[in-house]
Amino acid sequence: MPESADAVAGIAKTTRVDRLRDEVIALISRLGLKPGDRLSTEAELSELFGVSRPTLREALKLLEQQGILSAVQGQGRFISAEGSLRVERPMTKYESITQVLEGRGFRVSSAVLRVEEGESSEEEADALEVPGGTAVIRLLRIRFGDDRPMVVSANVIVRDALPGPIAYRDWGGSLTGALEAHGHQIRSSVATISAVNLPDDIATAHNLDGLGPWLLVTEVGITREGRRVLFAQDYHRGDEISFSVIRRA
Repeated sequence: MPESADAVAGIAKTTRVDRLRDEVIALISRLGLKPGDRLSTEAELSELFGVSRPTLREALKLLEQQGILSAVQGQGRFISAEGSLRVERPMTKYESITQVLEGRGFRVSSAVLRVEEGESSEEEADALEVPGGTAVIRLLRIRFGDDRPMVVSANVIVRDALPGPIAYRDWGGSLTGALEAHGHQIRSSVATISAVNLPDDIATAHNLDGLGPWLLVTEVGITREGRRVLFAQDYHRGDEISFSVIRRA
């Protein structure tokens, strides 16, 4: 079992570094740092976040790779020209809906509208790269920020990724967290964004008329092993939520 223990430790370390990276991004936003501004020293950040220098360096390295920070030998790390855009929740980074809303300062809650088992449609099977008729779970929720509807999420999950009776699972929490708990950590996604109105049946049934247009993010979540386990269609309120997209030559 040592190999399994090592694998678990590796995942835990990766999660810790990712979380620390997000905390540094939140600090940049909170301090209002602009491109060219110098970030606090490693010693100051280690003390502030209560982490070791090696762990902090890994998180800072991720930020450098993502273009948020640039390192200058002997001078420190500075906010890059792209950093101010990155702080506004970029589409270049995979995040759960909970992370998206919490990153904007909202208190997040959920209303589960529907959860059911079924067989994948042609569109779902194509997105998830599974045979047609594969067993799936369909979940429809409204995610609230400070008790206001912010995101309507229609999710399709490969059934064997979340084993056990669906009646005994709390569907109001983080779906990516539930998948990770069963060994399916989503590390990347393929996403498209479009401006649409909510489907009439959802808008009318749940008193969501007059809030459009919504930003529809259609996304396929891919695990570390390359497996597609989640097909999501998330309708974000266009008057409340925006995304930054970095374009490079």
